[in-house]
Amino acid sequence: MNFLEERIVKDGIVKEGNVLKVDSFLNHQMDIALFEQMGAEFLKRFEGREINKILTIEASGIGIACVVARYFHCPVVFAKKSKSINIEGDMYIAEVESFTHKNKNQVIVSKKFLKGDDHLLIIDDFLANGCALQGLISIATSAGATVEGIGIAIEKGFQPGGQIIRNLGYQLESLAIVDHMDASTGKITFRQQE
Repeated sequence: MNFLEERIVKDGIVKEGNVLKVDSFLNHQMDIALFEQMGAEFLKRFEGREINKILTIEASGIGIACVVARYFHCPVVFAKKSKSINIEGDMYIAEVESFTHKNKNQVIVSKKFLKGDDHLLIIDDFLANGCALQGLISIATSAGATVEGIGIAIEKGFQPGGQIIRNLGYQLESLAIVDHMDASTGKITFRQQE
């Protein structure tokens, strides 16, 4: 078991409806020492890739993306889920459906922050159905940027997102892949990875 799987077993809570609560260390209260381990692991997994920007989506991916960006020595751009008055100019827009919140959002990135010569590493906390990733890939494609890879903290391997994204030809690296969860026992089964 790797460091993230161990932490999920220790502090994660399995809820009905295939919900894995990791809010005590990943996406509400954030364990920065854990994020540092994740950043080092993503650097190892994407070694040799030319990455000059990290792309994520608000809100839960931002903390992880910021720590990962320290390892790649580059800025973070995050897609916003609502337009605010301080976003000026042209924007890239994609529609994204959230598994967790059961709703659809338009996510936006200002065109001044993504260019055709950018080489992106997309980072997010969870991968379930892949809708958020497809939205970010759509934005990157609209900008003419290159997606060098995708790093996910926790992938729900029993949902289709991972397979969909891998079938598109992207290098998708998930630090923990959950193959099965049982809310009645709290047991979590992880996929073996190299």
